[in-house]
Amino acid sequence: MAITLVNPSGLPEIDAYRQVSIATGSRLIHIAGQVAWDADGVTVGEGDLAAQVERCYLNIATALAEVGGSFDDVAKLTVHVVDWTPDKMPQFLEGAARAAAKLGVTPVPPGTLLGVAALDVPEHLVEIEATAVLD
Repeated sequence: MAITLVNPSGLPEIDAYRQVSIATGSRLIHIAGQVAWDADGVTVGEGDLAAQVERCYLNIATALAEVGGSFDDVAKLTVHVVDWTPDKMPQFLEGAARAAAKLGVTPVPPGTLLGVAALDVPEHLVEIEATAVLD
C-alpha cells in the first residue's frame, strides 16, 4: 500500500478522517468528481445525502479498481456539497460510514469539504473527487 494515514500530535484528532497522508508510490491517479450515478447514468438516492455520499465513494472505488487500486490508495478527497450547512454532517458521515463498511476501509484520508450552490444536475447533492497513489 502506497498511502500511510496519520493524525499528527498537535493537531485535532478527527474520527471521520486523518489529517495527513504520506504517499510513497510512483503512479499518481486523479479521479474525476464522482456523483451518485449508477453504471447507466441514473441518479441513486435522489434527495438523500447519505445515499449519494455512499454512491460517490463506491464510484471512486470502482474507478480505482479499474487501474489496479483500491480506496486504501486514496491520498486526498475533495467533497462538494450543495447548500452545505453543518447540520448536514451526520448525513454525510452516515453515507461515508456505509461506504467504508462495504469497502472494508477505515479511516478516511485527508479531505476538504466545500459548500457549493449547485452541481451538474439538480438532483445531485454531492460530488467527490479523489487523488490516489499506486506503487
